[in-house]
Amino acid sequence: MRATTLLSSRFAQRFDKKSGGRIVNITSGQFQGPMPGELAYATTKGAVDALTITLSAELAPLGITVNALNPGPTDTGWMTEEIKNELKPMFPFGRIGTPRDVAKTIKFLVNDEADWITGQIIHSEGGFKR
Repeated sequence: MRATTLLSSRFAQRFDKKSGGRIVNITSGQFQGPMPGELAYATTKGAVDALTITLSAELAPLGITVNALNPGPTDTGWMTEEIKNELKPMFPFGRIGTPRDVAKTIKFLVNDEADWITGQIIHSEGGFKR
């Protein structure tokens, strides 16, 4: 949480209003359902959501949009085959999210086409069912 806040603050201080700045935070689905056994993780990600919403209002006059992305369970190399087999049926598309899925959403949010989207928590998790 500290790093997210400090990086956002530093970005805003150095920002040139003419170019239209973008901040995209990475969050999780803690508000989509409980996360038993993950109290510290869920709490910090909840703080990222709160920061995103309030910071978006603070930075809008500077032309900076602030959003957060919840990519859902994403196979970045940490998942064992057992975890993958457990999670896969929870995705209507029949596959687990990939880093490419996350990157495509971030690419959209930093594009000029998304210049009216700010203060949002985007749940781009392939329909993940909890």
